Amino acid sequence: MAISRVSFFLVSLLALFASIPASESTDSSASSDAKEFVLTLDHTNFSETVAKHDFIVVEFYAPWCGHCKSLAPEYEKAASLLSSHDPPIVLAKVDANEDSNKELASEYDVKGYPTLKIVRNGGKHIQEYKGPREAEGIVEYLKKQSGPASVEIKSADDATTLIGEKVVIVGIFPELSGEEYKSFQALAEKLRSDYEFGHTTDAKLLPRGESSVKKPTLRLFKPFDELVVDSQDFNEEALEKFVEESSIPTVTLFSKDPAHHPYVIKFFNSPNAKALLFMNFSIDYDTYKSKYEQVAKEYKSKGISFLLGDLEASSGALQYFGLKEDQVPLIIVQTNDGKKYVKDKVEADQIASWIQDYSEGKVAAHRKSEPIPESNDEPVKVVVADTLQDIVFNSGKNVFLEFYAPWCGHCQKLAPILDEVAVSFENDKDIVIAKLDATANDLPDDTFDVKGYPTLYFRTASGNVLSYDGDRTKEEIIDFIQKNRDPAAKQSSIEETSSEQTTSKDEL
Repeated sequence: MAISRVSFFLVSLLALFASIPASESTDSSASSDAKEFVLTLDHTNFSETVAKHDFIVVEFYAPWCGHCKSLAPEYEKAASLLSSHDPPIVLAKVDANEDSNKELASEYDVKGYPTLKIVRNGGKHIQEYKGPREAEGIVEYLKKQSGPASVEIKSADDATTLIGEKVVIVGIFPELSGEEYKSFQALAEKLRSDYEFGHTTDAKLLPRGESSVKKPTLRLFKPFDELVVDSQDFNEEALEKFVEESSIPTVTLFSKDPAHHPYVIKFFNSPNAKALLFMNFSIDYDTYKSKYEQVAKEYKSKGISFLLGDLEASSGALQYFGLKEDQVPLIIVQTNDGKKYVKDKVEADQIASWIQDYSEGKVAAHRKSEPIPESNDEPVKVVVADTLQDIVFNSGKNVFLEFYAPWCGHCQKLAPILDEVAVSFENDKDIVIAKLDATANDLPDDTFDVKGYPTLYFRTASGNVLSYDGDRTKEEIIDFIQKNRDPAAKQSSIEETSSEQTTSKDEL
């Protein structure tokens, strides 16, 4: 399934920030004698079943997925409890790993397992499930999701129940009618899986903010920064932009405290460039945080979002960027085109000037690269970011290049095959078989589109770049190289081979 390189970066980085170990339990279903409350769907009955329901939840899973195995008993228990809800709330599942269901998974934008979707109005509206993964939490979340998108606040107790240590959006209206009220309800319906919504005709019932509201107002409550902000622009696009921008802290904190994680996810989903300051929270935290917040307030409106990460929780992220713990405190700016800018061992008083230099284009981009190998004598040549230009782009040769990950099973299976291919071209000076660890080296986005492993490319001596998606056999790869190699290089090799044969005959 195609996803952008930036999205691929975000998915990878979020996994490093906040991964949860999957249980290896294989008891993924109830006893065969027990009633199963989760409906099993596939491509033959999916559309028909969804069309019958105003509200249904669908899990897309893979049988081998550890997270799916962990979720299965909780999902089944939740389905059992929700079957007695009035009206019943239906939970279903689809084996997205099954070939016949892959088109369905693609239609529902399934990028990983398990993926849960809330499907409303017979399939007309689809939303991500963003709730808990244990039975009681699933039940409570889905009860709210199946009810009204916004609840009416009629008393101070209603307001206290709704507004707590989370982002909550409340619409305040002289009357519960009119265009502004309709726009608010449309917003609540669209964003209900991300936020809780309420509405009232009496601002005095609310705990914070101006109590004498005389015109329709959207009030956003949050447990950070200024705690409450208002907007009176009910244009649909303006409403959504206000909510999305106001619900991210000026500086997002990342530590082992799970309370921060929802804001970390929103931070990475933001379209802005991302500044990340990593430091040891036990050393000069207040000084760095104060200086960093000052900069963040200045640049918040200039398309940069800011995160402050504790070293204790951020080792995986540093590894992703190819940086080391002894470089902290350090700042990284990650742009949407994949470029990175780094300042290591930064002092608190240097933060503002460095961000200014970055914004003015005075900071050179950082490139993550493994060390250049001291020897490179194996049949398959090792390429790193710092040798990519010399070996692939400037060598004047035809290069068949594998982008791999060390942990990838398919890559491990391909390795001996590439060795055989390389050996077969050992005497051909115009052909290079090479490999690059894409998890440890930065890649040029404008040339290679790496969304999974292994990814195979062939760059001819004349500069044509071709993606290889054929069978991963020695014979098929060799045939592809021979058919697509640069003609000039091919002719050169033929002439050299001919010359060698003539010399051999003369020697005889």
